Amino acid sequence: MAESRTTKALEAITRIGNLSNRQVYDYEEVEVRKIIKALREAVAGVEARFETPRVRKSGFKL
Repeated sequence: MAESRTTKALEAITRIGNLSNRQVYDYEEVEVRKIIKALREAVAGVEARFETPRVRKSGFKL
């Protein structure tokens, strides 16, 4: 499962990189910074989830 999802994520990132082709796409530098920031934040979120021990909720308790 991890290999499949990672491969799909990498392919999606490659497709985003294809947007850099100025012959086909028009974009502003501020848009590029927003895209890169969003990608970095998403990766940081994934890293944090792997580093933080997960606490399972055991349901209702008094």
